[in-house]
Amino acid sequence: MRAMRFLLAMLLAASLSGCGYNEIQRQDEAVKASWSQVLNVYKRRADLIPNLVATVKGYAQQEQTVLLGVTEARAKVGQIQVNPEDADSLKRFQQAQGELSGALSRLLVVSENYPQLKSDQVFIGLQTQLEGTENRITVERQRYIEAVQTYNTTIREFPVNLTAKMFGYKPKPNFTVEDEAKIQDAPTVDFGAPKPAGG
Repeated sequence: MRAMRFLLAMLLAASLSGCGYNEIQRQDEAVKASWSQVLNVYKRRADLIPNLVATVKGYAQQEQTVLLGVTEARAKVGQIQVNPEDADSLKRFQQAQGELSGALSRLLVVSENYPQLKSDQVFIGLQTQLEGTENRITVERQRYIEAVQTYNTTIREFPVNLTAKMFGYKPKPNFTVEDEAKIQDAPTVDFGAPKPAGG
């Protein structure tokens, strides 16, 4: 009896591996790992914001509206409980991150009016870190998009689609393109070297 169970288990394992079950598992894990990286880089950006706001505030206290906008946008991002398996949740997350990007852009544009701020070493360092983080966000989002696309394609192909249906695997939602022209390039946060006095 024990030998029969073992044989049935082996046959089941062989049939599952031949019908794409293992491939679905690998790709599902790849999507999860890629999503973790997306969250890591967004968290990195959120962690830079308090220091950036504090530095700008030291030179430009009168820009309270802009500073408050960044702080509120960051708080909103922190309140969202995102579930990448749910299209509405992912959309809300993406909108909140977009609002934060817009608020950061306004903050950095305002800083152009303060030459001393632009030459502050802490600000320059934060600006460089933010630029690098924005680039990483672009890279990790693209990797996530590709991982989801690969997974979704696999579970729709025959005969894997039969296995996916049997085990309840469904297509995963992905990031949407709200403004295709706008997202072609990462946000610009580099103001260049400070101009010499009188130049």
